[in-house]
Amino acid sequence: MFNIPLAWLQLSREKIRLLVALAGIAFAVILIFMQLGFQEALYDSATRFHQSLQGDLVLISTRSKSLGYMSTFSWRRLYQTLGVSGVDSISPIYVGFRDWRNPIDGSFRAIFVYGFEPGRASFRFPEVTQHLSQLQLSENILFDQASRETYGPIRERMEQGAIATELGGRSVQVVGLFTLGPSFAADGNVITSDSNFLRLFPERNLGEIDIGLIQLQPQADIQLALQQIQAILPEDVRVFTHTDFIEFEKNYWRTSTSIGFIFMLGVGMGLIVGTVIVYQILYSDVSDHLSEYATLKAMGYKNLYLELVVFQEAILLAVLGFIPGFSLSLGLYDLTQSATLLPIEMKAMRALTVLILTIVMCSVSGLIAVRRLRQADPADIF
Repeated sequence: MFNIPLAWLQLSREKIRLLVALAGIAFAVILIFMQLGFQEALYDSATRFHQSLQGDLVLISTRSKSLGYMSTFSWRRLYQTLGVSGVDSISPIYVGFRDWRNPIDGSFRAIFVYGFEPGRASFRFPEVTQHLSQLQLSENILFDQASRETYGPIRERMEQGAIATELGGRSVQVVGLFTLGPSFAADGNVITSDSNFLRLFPERNLGEIDIGLIQLQPQADIQLALQQIQAILPEDVRVFTHTDFIEFEKNYWRTSTSIGFIFMLGVGMGLIVGTVIVYQILYSDVSDHLSEYATLKAMGYKNLYLELVVFQEAILLAVLGFIPGFSLSLGLYDLTQSATLLPIEMKAMRALTVLILTIVMCSVSGLIAVRRLRQADPADIF
């Protein structure tokens, strides 16, 4: 029943047709890989900052939609949580956009600015801890060395000492570097103290914060503390676990923007293209050998056996087309990461998912193509 050599001989008989089929499937595989890779890079880059926050619970305004669309709330809400059993410390975070002046060519580009109290543990960046004393001085900031090159060769210039430039129309000094990376929302990042943040954002008040970090005691129950905080705080703020705060950002990009839909549409288009190509190949193969199939029927072979041969051809095309598509996608991932600095990389689960999708895609094509096979009548050749 599973006569693989027959299926392979059918495919390999027309070498050019086989190569065209494999090229088409490989193209569909590459398209799916790139769309899924971009989508995952979107989510990972959008939550890099969230993952760097040092806190068990996170407090934000109910009007906040994502990191790029934060609404401020009173820090009194954050201080109220100190009365909850198990809360060890708190830390306010300030978030905003300002124009960065490239110190080389004088061009301007928007950049994320994060402010924090230097005396409180807020970030997981070791570079922030190393430069705490410098950040307490006026005009000093830390620059994200993984930012795009459009902000200037800051990392190279830092080897010669602090760099003076302009941020939000104010003079600043880059006294250190940290590593975060760009995202779809911004191409660069800056960290500074809360006092320097307010200097850059004179319209803001110290008591208006964007994010409140809550650090619990080592033995505290996170869910119990979350419920207690929710019970004492009014409805103008929301409290998340660290993991849920990351999912909150991902959900915004997944459901509230068109980007997530576009990526999934690209995956669907890849599947449609692959299905059409494989169907054309299998349909042509069946049509060219219709008399042979009719002869096999006259010899006593059932439709099921002949249909399995076509399905075997579909599986062979799926596997053989997936291999070059996967290999080329690895190279394109590296190229994209180098060009955009986005965290796009191949993952085993994604590779397995695309392989399964490719097999399903080719199987659907085979299912459609076997309708032509059922028309093979032994009487037509006698």
